[in-house]
Amino acid sequence: MTYEQVVALGPFFAHEQHPSGTAAVAPWRIMSELLDDPAVLEDRVMTTRAYLAAAGGQDPEAVEVRVAASITHLGMVARLISPAFATSVLGDGVPPLDLESIHWQPVLGGAFPLSLAPPSTSRDLTIELFEGPIAALHQATQPFAVSDHILRGNVASAINGTFVALTNAAPELAVRAKETAAHLLAHPSLRDTHTTNGTFRRRSCCLIYRAAPDHQGALCGDCVLSG
Repeated sequence: MTYEQVVALGPFFAHEQHPSGTAAVAPWRIMSELLDDPAVLEDRVMTTRAYLAAAGGQDPEAVEVRVAASITHLGMVARLISPAFATSVLGDGVPPLDLESIHWQPVLGGAFPLSLAPPSTSRDLTIELFEGPIAALHQATQPFAVSDHILRGNVASAINGTFVALTNAAPELAVRAKETAAHLLAHPSLRDTHTTNGTFRRRSCCLIYRAAPDHQGALCGDCVLSG
């Protein structure tokens, strides 16, 4: 029943399941291609760049590549954290999160199609996330000149965003969700990325405001620049 509970929480939690060790069959692709072939991530970054530019009525060249890369990274991290986080909170274990085990479809938009292998209670959420997609996507995004501080801030923001979305969708899970988020945010790689004095606020900016004409876009609610 837990799988049905997770996918009912919202689009970033929704995902399909495939048996462990199953090869990706079109239109599914294996996510490890992001590391194996740099052109795959470059294509997604450039597609995101064009999307952001069009939203502001601009040519793609008006949007810095590093901005598009940061937004791409934030969206992918949030998409991968959400279902694993919720599955763990519901006590059903954690799916394998190495990129070789994750299937995806690079559809533009936040909640791209995602398929995970079944969860297991023998897996640890922190290890699976930080040694899996978080480390891999950090490595893959570095060539786009996004600072380490921003990338780590994106991860912290994604964790907090997942907590907020889960709590809003299922208030009865708020206590366990808060404990899980706090545990993840205490990871050594994230300790200088945010403050939680009453309200979560990251200590960096994802740069989304710079995608708007004249760099005058709106700021995210948790941005260091807001307020």
